[in-house]
Amino acid sequence: MRKQSIAATFAITLAASAAHADEGMWMPSQLPQLAAQLKAAGFAGDPAQLADVTRPPLAAVVSLGGCTASFVSRQGLVVTNHHCAMGAIQLNSTPDNNLIENGFIAHTPAEEVSAGPAARIFVTVGFDNITDRILAGARGKTGRPYFDAVDMAKKAAVAQCEADAGHRCSVADMYYGSEFYLIKQLELKDIRLVYAPPVSIGNYGDEIDNFMWPRHVGDFSFYRAYVGKDGKPAAYSKDNVPYVPPAVLHISTAPVKAGDFAMVAGYPGVTFRHRTASEFANQIDWLLPNRVAMFDGLIHTIEQASAGDKAKQVLYASNVASMKNNLKRAQGELEGLRRSDAIHVRAADEAAMLAWLKQQPDANSAQTDIRALQAQLNQADAQRERDFILPFLRPGLLGAAVQLQRLAFEHSKPDAQRESGYQQRDEPMIEGGLKQLQRRFDPVVEKATLRFALQRYFALPQAQRVAEFDAVFGSTIDEAAQRVDALYAGTRLGDQATRLAAMNLDATALAASSDSLLKAAAILQPALLRLEGEAKQRAGELLRLRPAYMQALIAYRKSQGRAVYPDANSTLRVSYGKVSALTPRDGVDYRPLTTVAGIVEKNTGVVPFNAPGPLLDAIAKGDFGSTADAALGTQTVNFMTNLDTTGGNSGSPVLDAQGNLIGLNFDSNWEAVSASWMFDPRYKRAIHVDMRYLRWLLAKVYPAPNLLQEMQLPVE
Repeated sequence: MRKQSIAATFAITLAASAAHADEGMWMPSQLPQLAAQLKAAGFAGDPAQLADVTRPPLAAVVSLGGCTASFVSRQGLVVTNHHCAMGAIQLNSTPDNNLIENGFIAHTPAEEVSAGPAARIFVTVGFDNITDRILAGARGKTGRPYFDAVDMAKKAAVAQCEADAGHRCSVADMYYGSEFYLIKQLELKDIRLVYAPPVSIGNYGDEIDNFMWPRHVGDFSFYRAYVGKDGKPAAYSKDNVPYVPPAVLHISTAPVKAGDFAMVAGYPGVTFRHRTASEFANQIDWLLPNRVAMFDGLIHTIEQASAGDKAKQVLYASNVASMKNNLKRAQGELEGLRRSDAIHVRAADEAAMLAWLKQQPDANSAQTDIRALQAQLNQADAQRERDFILPFLRPGLLGAAVQLQRLAFEHSKPDAQRESGYQQRDEPMIEGGLKQLQRRFDPVVEKATLRFALQRYFALPQAQRVAEFDAVFGSTIDEAAQRVDALYAGTRLGDQATRLAAMNLDATALAASSDSLLKAAAILQPALLRLEGEAKQRAGELLRLRPAYMQALIAYRKSQGRAVYPDANSTLRVSYGKVSALTPRDGVDYRPLTTVAGIVEKNTGVVPFNAPGPLLDAIAKGDFGSTADAALGTQTVNFMTNLDTTGGNSGSPVLDAQGNLIGLNFDSNWEAVSASWMFDPRYKRAIHVDMRYLRWLLAKVYPAPNLLQEMQLPVE
């Protein structure tokens, strides 16, 4: 099959047919080619302007390194989800001053508190295709040499990019090894918490309502970004000044209704829609059931180990919230993929693609690579139980010991040859994580989670056991329980100063340490390096072989009159569609907006439906002012669209036809959790905080008139 560039194929395909308005996480550079579709959907702006990440509105959209946020004032004010700020809220909470339960309002800049030494805001300032540069040294190689050539080219590109101080750069893989883009981001390091509603608003309904509709959640918080007096990124200092962003989003005061155009811009994490049929089957038949069991067990273990101890519950609040979200997501994804019969649908689609490919001229090379790709995937499946459980055997403090041993090992190499994650550029983040561990760790709880994970490890077939892990933990769960107690009794890494001092020790000094966890990490390190080498060998082959599958898939889709967007990979993407109702099953029709009446209907006074008194009083008073929906005659809370989103889109701004901010994305509906693997327009919906609800809370319930004024909104 004659190969053609992805970009060229994309352009030709769009010329032949329109993409579904509700499907696709498009790169900004692709949007001008979607101009006709955007206009037809209702977008009133210039699609060409969306291609430039340094211009409004996309210049206002930023990454938090796992969530999305956006600038809403020239004084560096940032809005995101409450659950995205949960780490900062937890970090600043104590049993006596629990910001999780009470909320937080900084009425002046002096009252703002640090979001933590590892908190970051990344402002994208460059997005450039460097495919030829990345693949030049890899051509003709296979396996580990192919991986290493690509890896070294990426590191060289990143190092050159980061010579511009204050920036964080990365190379993103698009279309599975087919194209590579250099992403340049300004790295803001002084991030402060400005406003967070109580969790009884920010997470009203908790896991019962998670991924459900109708929703009634005020899932929002505010940060502020600071820089040094010279305007450059700097670590936290009381002398720093607010960052002046390149663009801000203006919050709409107009009504929102069904059928309105909507667009989301953000940093979606990972999707897998272009994976092979065997990978779909593995996800559904093995990985998701095991992920559900693992997270369910860990949550139960932490809750048992912290029962009756408020301090421990505060320490693990952020971790438990994240695990609960991951658990329910896995449950929903599994149910959705089974409901959609994804294994058989994907297998039939792949079989049709391969049959089509067989009829194409010069298809032999592609067919050979696709068969070799499948062989690599089969080899990975043979060790999947081992590879699944090993990361869970390195929790918090033990994980820090492993990280410190690896850092010392990498220090012996020239910086350019160090493993990604352990270069000089990474050390501030490592240090920040070691500091934040102090507020997210308890030895009793951590030992309990480790014992739980070890039960799964000892159930592995003997051929998948790892000698070094056996040397540390023993050969049975009873022996492991004793060894775990000894490991944590003989360490001083629970002391922050000791952890930070260990960052500066060389491999010889760490190897000679009598600290029990550092000694355990030293024993584990050869195994981890060996397994990493095996993974890189396989990753190199997958990186080399997947482009043949992608080229065949894209060409096949073109023959069907369909466009292919790259799977999400934490880079800036844009999706568009409309405010949409949902009929998920017979006899059930969901309207696209909810109101405060639903808060009262759900309220029981007991967690998680314990609406706070000030909110209930304000609802009863009925003073909604200009934020009320004229058609509904009351205050809206959340709304729903058919936008294409996934994890990482949390906090993403939802824009109207003029590019004004109308909502914050925070969730998907239960029927659409499986959209990370399979998109079904019948069910896919995204759920957002209505900015009118945010404005009302700031004006009438937990007032912050200073923020309303700063965002140039009515103070009511």
